[in-house]
Amino acid sequence: MAPQHDTGAGAEAELPEYAGHYRLESCLGSGGMGVVHLAQSTSGMKVAVKVVHAEFAQDPEFRGRFRQEVAAARRVSGAFTAPVVDADPEARRPWMATLFIPGSTLSEHVKRNGPMAPGELRRLMAGLAEALRDIHRVGVVHRDLKPSNVLLAEDGPKVIDFGISRPKDSELRTETGKLIGTPPFMAPEQFRRPREVGPAADIFALGSVMVHAATGRGPFDSDSPYVVAYQVVHDEPDLAGVPDNLAPLVMRCLAKEPEDRPTPDELMRELRSVAASYDTQAFIPEQRTSGAPAPEPNPVEKPARTPRRRRTVLLAAAAAGLVVCGVLTSVQLAGGADTSPTGGADAPPRSTGTRTSPAAFKAWATKPAAKAGGVPQCAYGAGELLCAQPGVVYALAPADGTLLWRHSVTEERPDGAPVIAGGLVHPYGGGSRRLEALDPSSGTRIWQRNTPGYDSVRYVGGMALLSRADGTVTGVDGASGETKWSRRIPGVTSFVSFAGNPLAYATRSSDDGSSTKVTAVDPDTGDIRWEARLQGMLRPVGVQRGSVFFLSTDWSSGDTKAVVRYVPGTRATSRVELPVPRQDPVATMRGNVMYVLATGGSLEAIDTDTQKRLWHLETSVSRGSVPVADDKHVYVTAPDGRLLAVDADNGRLVGQTAARLGTDSGQVVATLPEPVIADNRVYAAAPDGTVFAVNSLTPGAW
Repeated sequence: MAPQHDTGAGAEAELPEYAGHYRLESCLGSGGMGVVHLAQSTSGMKVAVKVVHAEFAQDPEFRGRFRQEVAAARRVSGAFTAPVVDADPEARRPWMATLFIPGSTLSEHVKRNGPMAPGELRRLMAGLAEALRDIHRVGVVHRDLKPSNVLLAEDGPKVIDFGISRPKDSELRTETGKLIGTPPFMAPEQFRRPREVGPAADIFALGSVMVHAATGRGPFDSDSPYVVAYQVVHDEPDLAGVPDNLAPLVMRCLAKEPEDRPTPDELMRELRSVAASYDTQAFIPEQRTSGAPAPEPNPVEKPARTPRRRRTVLLAAAAAGLVVCGVLTSVQLAGGADTSPTGGADAPPRSTGTRTSPAAFKAWATKPAAKAGGVPQCAYGAGELLCAQPGVVYALAPADGTLLWRHSVTEERPDGAPVIAGGLVHPYGGGSRRLEALDPSSGTRIWQRNTPGYDSVRYVGGMALLSRADGTVTGVDGASGETKWSRRIPGVTSFVSFAGNPLAYATRSSDDGSSTKVTAVDPDTGDIRWEARLQGMLRPVGVQRGSVFFLSTDWSSGDTKAVVRYVPGTRATSRVELPVPRQDPVATMRGNVMYVLATGGSLEAIDTDTQKRLWHLETSVSRGSVPVADDKHVYVTAPDGRLLAVDADNGRLVGQTAARLGTDSGQVVATLPEPVIADNRVYAAAPDGTVFAVNSLTPGAW
């Protein structure tokens, strides 16, 4: 093998001659992480070989990210991507070889030829929808779909470049320090709720890509990435120049809320009806060559929408604050709208049956709001099972699933399960732009008020905490809807809370990820109970026995590597290293044990007292809900609607329910509601709209 030269005046002053057995012939392009070369195998097969820049080859961060890209690309290799032929992430200059696909990128095509014709646009959109369907089916979210990552091959578009972060391309970082895309093609939730980004973010990017293909610009346009961020989150897209028969579908892709966007399958069905503009000519590939607290919210019925306009530098500064401050919120779920009648007079009669003992309990399943779409999010409170779906909240009898009442909420979406605060039901657990309180016995509205200008809502005890990006926090009484206090708490943009604990917690990590400031706030008064600056990039996951527990994420790789315990009373900190770094884990506490479920299905139990791993199980769940636990079992909801039960003592899978995907089996659920445990029963929900209950004492019989 010829030597690989990697020194010189520039990062690529002398290109390597070989990567593995592939002779590098010419440069196809360069990105923030590496250079893509046209190469040949020993047999003469043409491949595209990506080689990591010499300056990054010894950086563990970039090696880790490159390994992730290789793994993702291998999982999605198929008709709509460039299949992986070979790779060596551990080489001195890590590289990956994919099948060479003749054709220019969409970015190059539009720059050279101008906007695409209507027929080409329709075919491009259909091809990208098919590609995303296959990508999402294997549990991958691209996160960086943009014109330069779309190849126009003779047989249709191909999506490339999985999992690369480009620190030099943008200063916009997530709360964990990981870049998650390119600002003009990022979805609102990638700025507002970066930890909760799911497949719907790729659909938003698809819409932006289509506007670029049709017009040569994006739907949100500015020289400043921070202004673009503000526009993406707050403004309406500019679709001038998009063909009339595609504009409505593109607009749906660019919906602000993930659940309002179509799935890839829905896109393909809609595009079949656009046959009039269909141009059957294939793409002809081109050869690639080398301030003060805000006023109290007013109880108005509906806030006015801000018209889209070019923002000033002042708004850019506000957007910068929005992006840099990350947001910790409840999980999001996909879904559509519901036309159910308002609770109260039109609600079904309330069941008056007697309470069923756990021993006599029989499993049940129901679809109380099938037309609403989405996965129900449920919680137990006031002796009822309270659930929310897009546009509707309802109560079920825990014993048999009887619908007790339902209440419609227009122009809203579930941002968490309903909660009980101040003795009343609050339909959506966090993040909504409207507060509403219902009578738990009938679903009748008791009070309502809008929350203009606030970005996050968290219910803690009997209070609703409204937060803004500038640190303004307002406490609203859950029983009356009255403002009890309002103050600015620097660095606080949102809260998390945990059952049985009276405080609200806010975290903010330093720009380099070396430390995290933790603030504990009394929700009744707004007083700061304690503050601490802890080492590492931390995310709180539970409070037990006077200690606060965090997952610690490595800033450079994005992997979670440790569990951190902090005791506010003594200011003592301890750290338990995970045996293997985990990607995007979710966790829960039960006593002294933390249960951690990572992307890929790894579930493990960590004893925080002895600082040892008790057991480890590789489940069949590529992504799962936050695990919940009782004394005997750990429960997890899977994307296909299964509920899994794992023995809490030894980590053995002891039971699971049937899958409940529904008729649209190709739909990928972005995030999953955690199961609910009450009275020896486990309540869960599925993508087909089913809410069901099983006996927690007998998971083997599920």
